[in-house]
Amino acid sequence: MICTQCEGVIPQGATECPHCGAAVVVAEAVATEPTAPQTTPGPEPAPWAAAPAAPVATPVSGGTVAFKFDAKRWSQADRIAGGATLVLLISLFLAWFKVSYLFISASASGLSAHGFLYLVLIICLVVLAYLVLRAGYEQLPFKLPLAHEPLLLIATLVNLVLVLIAFLDKPGGPGVGWDFGAFLALVAAVVAAAPLGIPAIKARRSAAK
Repeated sequence: MICTQCEGVIPQGATECPHCGAAVVVAEAVATEPTAPQTTPGPEPAPWAAAPAAPVATPVSGGTVAFKFDAKRWSQADRIAGGATLVLLISLFLAWFKVSYLFISASASGLSAHGFLYLVLIICLVVLAYLVLRAGYEQLPFKLPLAHEPLLLIATLVNLVLVLIAFLDKPGGPGVGWDFGAFLALVAAVVAAAPLGIPAIKARRSAAK
C-alpha cells in the first residue's frame, strides 16, 4: 500500500509507515448497492400524436338534404315574379266588381265572381311554395319536368291569361263596374310574367333574324 503522508511504500501488515512514522489507517470497503442505469429521457411526443386522429365523417349516399332558407338563391326575376304572385294571390280575395244602382250597392271578389279563378289561386300557391323550396335547397330533392325559367314562365303566363279573361268578363247589368281588386290583380299578373316573358320574347326575335 502507499502512505498517504509521504507516498512511500508500506509493507503488508505494518501499522505505521517505515519512512515517516505515520499511522496506517485501514479503510473498510463499503458495499454499495448497484444503481439502476440512468437513461437519458427522450423528447416528449407531440400532443397531437398522443392519440390517434378521429375518423373523418363521410357523407352517406342517398341521405336527405337539409333545408336551409337562403334568399340569395333567388335571381332578380325570381324575386319580382314571387312578389307579384303574392300580390295576385291576395287580390283574388279583394273586391273585383261593384254595383251602384239606385239604392243598391254591392261588391264581389274575384273568386266569387269567377269560379275559374280558383285555378289561379292554386297556381299562385304552387309558385310560392316552389320558390321557397328553391331558396331552401341548393339542389331540389325532386326532378322538375322543365328547366326553372320555362317552368316559372309558363305558370305566370297561365295566370296572366286567366286574370285577363276574368277582368274583361265583367258581369252584366246596370251600374256594374270594376273595383280595386281587379286592377291590382291585372297589374300583378303582368308584373309576375314580365321578368321572364320579356327576355324570352327578345331571344326569340334575335333567333328569328
